[in-house]
Amino acid sequence: MDSTPTTAVLFDEKRCNNGARIGSARLNAEKSLNALTLEMIDLLYARMSAWATDPGVVMVILEATGDRAFCAGADLHRLHKTMLAQHASPQRGDILGNPYAMDFFTHEYRLDYLIHTYPKPVLCWGQGVVMGGGVGLMVGASHRIVTEQARVAMPEISIGLFADVGGTWFLNRAPGRSGLFLALTGAQMNASDAIFAGFADHLISHAHKNNILERALHHQWTASAEDNARALSNLLREFAVARPTHGPLREDFDIINELCAQPDHTKMIADITGIKSEHPWLMKAAATLAAGSPGSAALSVALQKRLKHYSLAEVFRAELVASLACATRPDLAEGIRALLIDKDRRPRWQPATLAEATSAWIEGFFSSPWAAASHPLADL
Repeated sequence: MDSTPTTAVLFDEKRCNNGARIGSARLNAEKSLNALTLEMIDLLYARMSAWATDPGVVMVILEATGDRAFCAGADLHRLHKTMLAQHASPQRGDILGNPYAMDFFTHEYRLDYLIHTYPKPVLCWGQGVVMGGGVGLMVGASHRIVTEQARVAMPEISIGLFADVGGTWFLNRAPGRSGLFLALTGAQMNASDAIFAGFADHLISHAHKNNILERALHHQWTASAEDNARALSNLLREFAVARPTHGPLREDFDIINELCAQPDHTKMIADITGIKSEHPWLMKAAATLAAGSPGSAALSVALQKRLKHYSLAEVFRAELVASLACATRPDLAEGIRALLIDKDRRPRWQPATLAEATSAWIEGFFSSPWAAASHPLADL
C-alpha cells in the first residue's frame, strides 16, 4: 500500500473481504539476512504502535524479504565502531558513555516488549535463519511459524555478549535446563526443536505462506482480538505439520539436563565442553562454548539464576544494564571483530578464563546507573 523498494522495512495493509485490514511489516535487508539496524527497529516500533490503536487493523504479520532468513540478528557493524571510539575516549569505563549503544539496546528491547504485549494477533513467519535479535522479534509474537529450513539460535556466546532480547526470561521458561544450555552453547535448533523449546508454535512449509494469507483475506474478522487470535490459530493448524520429527535438542534432553544440573558453573561448563558423544550436534554445541567468551558464559549463568523469577519488564531493564556494561568492556568489540570484521575467528577474550570471571567482576553487569524511576525502560 505504501511500501517503497528503498525502505529498510516495507509496510503494507491488505484489505480483507469484510473491510478489515491486515498490517504487514517486512524486513528488507536480504543481503545481510535481514539483520536489524536501529533504523529498522525504530520503523517497526512506530508502525506497530500505530496499528495497535487502529481499530481497522485486526492483525499484524512480521515477515522478511527472501527465503534464506527472517532475521539473522542485529547489524553489529556500527555498534562495533562506536564501542571502539568509546574505548579510546575518556568515557571508556562509563556505562552511559556510548549514546548509540544506549539507543540501540533501549529501542530494541522496547520493540520486543511491545510485541510480547501486543493487543492484537501477531503472526511471525520465521523462515530460514532466525537468530539473536530475530528471535527477539519472533518469540514474543502470538503466532510463531518456523519453516522446514529453519535454523534458530541465540549465538551471543560467540561475540562476547549474552542471550539478550528477553532471553533471560524466555530461556528460563524452556523445558528443563535446556534454556541455559542454549544460552551457553549457541546451539542451533531446527523447526521441531524450536517448537519444543517454546520459541515457535508450528512448523509450516514455506510454500504455504501465500495460501495462508489468501485464506486470511477471506476470513470474517471481528472487533474481538480474542476471537481473531482463535481464528488465526485454527487457520494455521490446517497447514501445520502435526508431529514434527524430534530434533537433537529433544533427543539429547536428558543429557543436557544432567550436564546443566551442576550448581558450580565452572564444573558445569567443564562438563559440557568435555563431553564425549557420537552426536555431532552435541559436540558442535560443546565446541562453540569452548571457543566462546568465558566472561559471557559466567554472565549467562548469573543472569539466568538471579533473574529467574523476574517479570518480563524487569528482565528487559536488567538486560539493558548488562548490555551497556558489555559495550564498555573488551569482549563484545573483540568478538564482533573476530567473527564479522576481520573474520579470523581468533578472539582474545578478557577475561581469558572462567576463573578470572570472578564474582566481583560479574557484579559490574548488575550495577544500574539509574534510580528505578529514571530507568529508560521504567514505563514497561
